[in-house]
Amino acid sequence: QQLESFKTRVMQVCSPSAAGSTGKSVTEQQVIEKVRQISDANQRSHEREKNLQKELSSRLTKEKEVSANIEVFKNSLQKLQ
Repeated sequence: QQLESFKTRVMQVCSPSAAGSTGKSVTEQQVIEKVRQISDANQRSHEREKNLQKELSSRLTKEKEVSANIEVFKNSLQKLQ
């Protein structure tokens, strides 16, 4: 009974409609599958975050290079005048 109550609470947190007021008992396999889905989504989210951080770092590096090149260009123009 306690385990069933725990599974129901877990399912309500994971997917309120899945363990709603249908009166149906939540199976262990449903809980495992929902936890697996959440874990997979979490892993994909972490990968996406890591890739976005790499992309941001790359863009910041390029921006610094462009800024430095602009300064060199400005200095060159000033020397020509």
